[in-house]
Amino acid sequence: MSSSDVLDNEATVGAMQLFLECCYASELQALLHAPIDEPKALRVDFGRLLEFNVELANALLDNSDENLPLFHAALSRSLEKLSRTNEAAQVLVAQLPNHPGLRRAKMPRTGDAGRLVTVTGTVMRTGAAKLMDTQRLYACAKCGGRFAVAVDVEQFGLIPAPTRCRAPRDDFCNSTAFAAVDDAGGARCVDWQEIKVQEHVGGTLGVGSVPRSMPVLLEGALVDAAKSGDSVAVTGTLVRRWRAAAVGGRPDISLALRACSVSAGCGSVAGGDHRQAFGAFWREHARAPMAGRDAIVGGVCPQAHGLHLVKLATLLVLIGGVARAGGAGLRIRGEGHMLLVGDPGTAKSQFLRHAAALEPRAVLTTGVGSTSAGLTAAAVRDGGEWQLDAGALVQADGGVCCIDEFGDVREAEKGAVLEAMEQQSISVAKAGIVCRLSARCSVLAAMNPRGPYDDASSLVVNTALSSPLLSRFDLILVLRDVPDPAWDARVADFILGGKPVDARRGWGFDRLQAYVAYVRAALRPESTPASERVLTRYYQLQRSRDATGSSRTTVRMLESLIRLAQAHARLMFRDKVLVEDAVTAVALMEATMNSASLLPSVNPLRSHP
Repeated sequence: MSSSDVLDNEATVGAMQLFLECCYASELQALLHAPIDEPKALRVDFGRLLEFNVELANALLDNSDENLPLFHAALSRSLEKLSRTNEAAQVLVAQLPNHPGLRRAKMPRTGDAGRLVTVTGTVMRTGAAKLMDTQRLYACAKCGGRFAVAVDVEQFGLIPAPTRCRAPRDDFCNSTAFAAVDDAGGARCVDWQEIKVQEHVGGTLGVGSVPRSMPVLLEGALVDAAKSGDSVAVTGTLVRRWRAAAVGGRPDISLALRACSVSAGCGSVAGGDHRQAFGAFWREHARAPMAGRDAIVGGVCPQAHGLHLVKLATLLVLIGGVARAGGAGLRIRGEGHMLLVGDPGTAKSQFLRHAAALEPRAVLTTGVGSTSAGLTAAAVRDGGEWQLDAGALVQADGGVCCIDEFGDVREAEKGAVLEAMEQQSISVAKAGIVCRLSARCSVLAAMNPRGPYDDASSLVVNTALSSPLLSRFDLILVLRDVPDPAWDARVADFILGGKPVDARRGWGFDRLQAYVAYVRAALRPESTPASERVLTRYYQLQRSRDATGSSRTTVRMLESLIRLAQAHARLMFRDKVLVEDAVTAVALMEATMNSASLLPSVNPLRSHP
């Protein structure tokens, strides 16, 4: 390195140190009082750096692999200035501007190497935390001088042997013989972990596109910042990696992201314009709120004629109830589950696809060929070590998992779904790895009945599903396609018309998607005494009827009623659960009960507002 480069680096470190001391004085003081066993790390907002020094921010963007270490050195100097002790510190740069060139929904390409970018995706695999040598001390055999050689991340953490003497001295040394020095003061180690992040399945990916993945390198304070199934936004430097190739061979080069910040649980919430529009919509329907609700429900799967109850149920499951904290750290889920049982051609798969499109974080799979590892987690051997790959339920954490042809899931695999549906987690004990992964998602499943549907038989007989599995579904809607000349004529007119009738009176897709995201994030309705009395009395009546199937008489049915009532209150843009919300939950539950309904039976296939 020339003297001019050293001077430039010193000027850059000085400018970065000035920025930290001016804009993060209180945070620096807090770092001094942090526990000794915690790594020193400071989270820096890129927007503040851009306001303070535009040239410094641009240099960090365009050449982050060289300038980020200078940022770390500036933080160490600032802490040394305050505490008179020299400690290694790490700067976590986050909050890059929302610009297509900086924030990527798709994995970056090789042209972005060396630049600072933010990538969003789902954590598919987490490796074990390790120690990595960041430098090694060498002694020259000729002049006796000592110098340090830094790790080369581009060679998978290899510390290359020096080829020339780099010891600081006045005269030139042409030695090529060096020996590693076993000196504890010269060796430095850092915590290190490698994870794999995959593009979000929904949203930007088109039909037939395979989501790409990329290794992400975590160091220091970022180790264990994310786990399998988390939705993350990773800011870091794109680097090229290769292993030593044989003579005359072609090196295998791959891309990786060296992270400088990780934000878990990233998601989008409707902005202020949407909130004002939603409030104005409900003010217009203040005298007829049910008409406003039906207009929203009409935007769900508009290509299907009728099926109002199914559309309403799908929307309530996507919105969900309010999760509650139980005793001893337990969590009572707010996510609902729904099973559609129907004859072929009753739009079951259409509802699953539309629900997966409405939810930003969704996984759509089928029961044909699904394995326990594919639904939960798989143990994969990579580089001599066992690692966990997230399955469909773990990938859908915080969203919805749609399983078509649910009846074709093998019996051994159905047991893997039981824990995920109720405890919202998956316990893994594979290949010496014992852990628990989060699976806080709603499950929307669809299946055909086992043979002709028999009204005289229970759901257990008609679906060939076990009673414990059926009891975990909040709603089980049976869609029967019984011949009816009048109904068949209406369906034919709807299809031949070419323009969905419901789409004209319902909401558009983007508006409906924003509304579902907003009410889930902003509203936490609380029950009223009147609504609680309705739900309690209905539950007592169902328990007292001998004809009720055992799969629907557990306390889970009462919890399902509470979730449905809360979801309907959210749909109605309220923070209180009223009697009409409880009545709607009861009406949907009545459509589920196949043999103990208190109200006249309704075919959900032909339901209208």
